[in-house]
Amino acid sequence: MDKKPRVVVGMSGGVDSSAAAALLLEQGYDVIGITLKLWPQDCVNRAEDKCCGPQAVTDARAVSHKLNIPYYLVDEAAEFQQQVINYFAEEYKAGRTPNPCVMCNEKLKFGTLISRAKKLGADLVATGHFARTEKCRSTGRTLLKRGRDSRKDQSYFLFSLKQEQLAQTIFPLGEMTKSDTREVARDCQLKTADKEESMEICFVPDRDYGKFLESAKLVAKHTGDIVDTHGRVLGKHEGIEFYTIGQRKGLGISSPKPLYVVDWM
Repeated sequence: MDKKPRVVVGMSGGVDSSAAAALLLEQGYDVIGITLKLWPQDCVNRAEDKCCGPQAVTDARAVSHKLNIPYYLVDEAAEFQQQVINYFAEEYKAGRTPNPCVMCNEKLKFGTLISRAKKLGADLVATGHFARTEKCRSTGRTLLKRGRDSRKDQSYFLFSLKQEQLAQTIFPLGEMTKSDTREVARDCQLKTADKEESMEICFVPDRDYGKFLESAKLVAKHTGDIVDTHGRVLGKHEGIEFYTIGQRKGLGISSPKPLYVVDWM
């Protein structure tokens, strides 16, 4: 088998990135594993078992050891705070619902990872996302396409990636299903083969984003009136940072009909 280029794989400690690394190794690539450490040791709400927590690092290191590939842990806590957490808070302050995973992908997973890859002599990076890329013959642009498994497609998390980022990225799982990736991990006897996946924001494991923002001292409660579309006062709120457009539950208002947040002033 001809030796293929060196590729750096973003190792999240989950089954998908583990299978991606195993597949690339099998295909003849010179594989290096990297985990981005995104949280300081004294984080107020660190998600221990999520993609940025200590257990994830342990699992990613164990998988790399099993596959006999080099592994690096890169501290990007300060960059994560600036690019993702601060953005997360500012969006809520403006009454908008943020998408931190999109920002993390653009700025860190396909930003920092690519720059680190170059320092390690690699021109390519790979992740365990269920997505595909394709070169457009007429324009030469790299097209982002959905993963073959429509139930697991993650291309929508990657819409903000630039052309240079897409051109340097491989998605080994793009043609596969979730069950396929678990089989790959089992065949390689990787400890992540049956690891549960997380659907939550990694730094808000209990889904209470308001609690996170307050405990991290990124926002503070401040009361105001809740009014209906006719200007009638229905109750009090704790600050627009704790509500989003379209929200129905948790408003603290009794009403015979469902009420939704439609605007703020």
